[in-house]
Order: sequence, then C-alpha cells, then structure tokens
Amino acid sequence: MNRRATAVWEGTLKKGRGQLTTQSGILTGTPYSFGSRFEQDNGANPEELIAVALAGCFTMSLASETEKTGFIPERIK
Repeated sequence: MNRRATAVWEGTLKKGRGQLTTQSGILTGTPYSFGSRFEQDNGANPEELIAVALAGCFTMSLASETEKTGFIPERIK
C-alpha cells in the first residue's frame, strides 16, 4: 500500500504558515505553524500526528492479538 501526504510551508520559521494534506482527504489544507508546534496556537503539529498514528497502529494490533485468544474487544482506548 502506498499513501502520500504533502506539507507546504510559506514564510519564515516563526511568522510562516503551513498546510498539510493527505491522499485520503482526511487532512486537506490543515494548518500548522511555529505557534501550533511550540506554543499554544490552534493547528496541527508533527508530534501530535506521529503520536496519533502510533496509537492507531497499536490499538489495531492489540485488537488483533486479543481476538486470537478468543476475546472480542469492544473498545480499546
């Protein structure tokens, strides 16, 4: 499976702005900035996106492994 995503940055580090877009369309022009990464501004940040990707993979894997033991998980959080 191949998936693509793009990140576009315009401007300087502290005053610039960026947009994230994924092939699936779940992120389309999602804003990110210095402020959303290092301060409390609204918008996405790379660490948050990596964390949620890992959490998604982990919960799917855990569901698979528990199902193999005969337990059917209802919700993994």
